[in-house]
Amino acid sequence: MTAQTAPSGEPTTTLVARLRSLLPVERWQALGFPGRWVGGTAMVLGPLLMLAGALLRARVHFFYPDQLAAFQERPVLMSAAYGLFAAGNVLLWPAVVALASRIGTRRPGWALWGGVLAVSGLFARAFHAGVDHLAFQLVRAQGADAATAAVSAGYGAFHVFSALNLAVLAGWVVLAVGAWRAGVLGAWRAVALGLAAMLPLGVLKGTTPLSLLALAGLGVALVPLGVSLLRARPRPGRATALRWVTTTSLVVVVLTLLGQAG
Repeated sequence: MTAQTAPSGEPTTTLVARLRSLLPVERWQALGFPGRWVGGTAMVLGPLLMLAGALLRARVHFFYPDQLAAFQERPVLMSAAYGLFAAGNVLLWPAVVALASRIGTRRPGWALWGGVLAVSGLFARAFHAGVDHLAFQLVRAQGADAATAAVSAGYGAFHVFSALNLAVLAGWVVLAVGAWRAGVLGAWRAVALGLAAMLPLGVLKGTTPLSLLALAGLGVALVPLGVSLLRARPRPGRATALRWVTTTSLVVVVLTLLGQAG
């Protein structure tokens, strides 16, 4: 059997090999960084924290003037809602890396692009969370009307993170297809993961039915996978698990106090 020939006269197999060499990818290790424990914990907590935050602000109208007015009336509730959502978003980065590592054992190209796009999208959401926090502090200092005017004046202004807005959406779709093709997720759970692309993005965005659907899909896809990672053998004993949880909690508290002092 002779190799097929491309229009240029070059064998197709050689042409494909050269195209792949433009972005060389290798098979990954399934349990590389960040490891089973961090990755599994993040898969469980990340979607749940984001869903909890979205539910807390579900009764407030979606657009930013209503979000700012709600903060003026119920600052504790809105701070908790946005804080939980932001914390869950940050926890998703080790979850995405762990998922991409499993995909990369069989589909390294999908793992590479899905992981890069999804993590880049998480950075964009973290930037939006910082803007949200600043806007809420303007409400504390000057009131909701002044804060709304300030946000309106700068809404839609270009920033370097604007280039990542498409990554927020595309990353989950690429990861979902890769997870399905690699056999990490079944078809329905891969579709559920892809629903995360429908989560609204931007500054001071509230909760919509689409938001809840997207976050529910994220949970359906990641939480069972995280639980399976945590339950896989070998498992640490109770004493080891308790020390791990205690040490992690103390580190978080110390870093928070030092961050506040700075």
